Amino acid sequence: MLKNILPISIGFLLLIASCKEESKSQGSANKEAPRKPNIVIIMADDLGWGDLNMNGNTDINTPNINALAKNGVSFDNFYVQPVCSPTRAELLTGRQFTRLGVHSTSAGGERMNLHETTVAEVFKQAGYQTAAYGKWHNGMQAPYHPNTRGFDDYYGFASGHWGNYFSPMLEHNGKIVKGDGFLVDDLINHGIEFITKNKENPFFLYLPLNTPHSPMQVPDKFWDRFKERDLNLKYLGKESTTINHTKAALAMVENIDYNVGRVIDKLRELQLRENTIVIYLSDNGPNGWRWNGNMRGRKGSTDEGGVRTPFLLQWKGTVAENKTISQIGSAIDILPTLASLSGVPINIKKPLDGISLAPLILESKPKWKDRLIFNHWSGKTSVRTQKYRLDNEDRLYDMVKDREQKNDLSEQFPKIVDSLRKSKIDWLTKIKPMTSETDDRPITLGHPDFKFTQIPARDGVPHGNIKRSNRYPNNTFFTNWKSEKDSITWDIDVLEKGKFEVKLYYTLAEEDTGVAVQLINGKSMLVTRITEAHNPPLSGMENDRDPREESYVKDFKSKRLGEIFLQNGRRTMTLKAPRIPGKSAMDVRLLLFSRID
Repeated sequence: MLKNILPISIGFLLLIASCKEESKSQGSANKEAPRKPNIVIIMADDLGWGDLNMNGNTDINTPNINALAKNGVSFDNFYVQPVCSPTRAELLTGRQFTRLGVHSTSAGGERMNLHETTVAEVFKQAGYQTAAYGKWHNGMQAPYHPNTRGFDDYYGFASGHWGNYFSPMLEHNGKIVKGDGFLVDDLINHGIEFITKNKENPFFLYLPLNTPHSPMQVPDKFWDRFKERDLNLKYLGKESTTINHTKAALAMVENIDYNVGRVIDKLRELQLRENTIVIYLSDNGPNGWRWNGNMRGRKGSTDEGGVRTPFLLQWKGTVAENKTISQIGSAIDILPTLASLSGVPINIKKPLDGISLAPLILESKPKWKDRLIFNHWSGKTSVRTQKYRLDNEDRLYDMVKDREQKNDLSEQFPKIVDSLRKSKIDWLTKIKPMTSETDDRPITLGHPDFKFTQIPARDGVPHGNIKRSNRYPNNTFFTNWKSEKDSITWDIDVLEKGKFEVKLYYTLAEEDTGVAVQLINGKSMLVTRITEAHNPPLSGMENDRDPREESYVKDFKSKRLGEIFLQNGRRTMTLKAPRIPGKSAMDVRLLLFSRID
């Protein structure tokens, strides 16, 4: 375990920087201490290692991402977890996600346990301004919400995936707002505004982008480059993905590259490049069977193709340019690495699992020990050393010679297999990952320091005829409400009692107006009627470049249900329709609670 001490070489480097700054300002009445470096982390969603031009993909052009590697360091063997929320939790905490209560990508299983310290909190304590813009995916309701985990400003969506990328419903610090244009462009606009606003202050900016995760939506400008093009590189396995899915993914990556360029241009314009650490990575392997260096596995897999990601770090003038690092690294290393590079103390009571990669980044011949990196998801676990990977079935592969995992060496090296198998068993025994069966955490509501709480359909349970709009819960709504006996329930823990205004986001056909709505929580209840029809069609498909698996969306309307007093404590919250004058009650997207006392 890394001791939270600045390495001697790094301390010496910072001392030199300090001396240079002092020499420049000698004789000045306003001599200032050297400013700590800014941090910008850009993370793509479902981008594979092979989705970049710099990694050999001749079907795509990613000059701005390539330039990060050219002007900084790139890790050739960097690993994340097989899916979104575990990787994000590890990046944020420096701890393995299996310790954090993260076991799913929806319905509350994506939440990091409370009393974990995030990288944003570490840097905020050191005087940084902090912001996150994008897909959070580690908890929607405070105190799981990004605003209650160290981020001063948050804009985006806290769920696992979204149903529309063109001016969709989003949130800004808990308040529901409408996006402005293509979502990735919109997120970067907020990031650039934050950088500009804080150009005189040290800042920590986290940009967890939402693409190339499905739905496969991208502006025409980028799609037009691919729609008629023949691709040179294709996945060679027996599994299949439509060619449009691959083309759309690559077009989305080129849009990311364009936006990476916008961030770098703003840093250059503000003369901040030499005082800003920029990191680029992805959260897991590709979301389709497309070319990925012929590695085995994709998103969801614990094999190399499911967990290997680009990891680029640029710090102009401090970090060597065009340097490739072969030593293995992991998302759990990001927090200790950034703290070490920045000279920021790590005031965390719980031990980190990650280690600082700063010696590899800054030194030409660092002393470095081999280590184990564990990848785990859906009951499957693999172990990576510098040379080998032991897969979930205890097959052994030489990852230096056999990145494709074709030649099982387990019979040739039984001692290595036994050692790694024991490490795997010990890790699983010590960690004891949470499951949906052992997760008894309720949905939180009414955090005393946070005005808004969203209670979405995603976290509810339908009863009777009511159905979810799609089997993937994150962006769903409830529909098919046919009977007064039907209901929706949520397992709610009110953190602090008080009076709340409640809004319902709904759709309702003209012939069904007049439906009564009743919300019950313990002895508290409010009743009203919906008299205004709002029945827009399903949408999203008009922007899809390839058919989606997730739910389509609607333009949901907000209806003020009234005010309700909620006592603190855990109990079931129930939404009913005690009178349905037509054939159906409303479709339900979410409830929004606003503390008013």
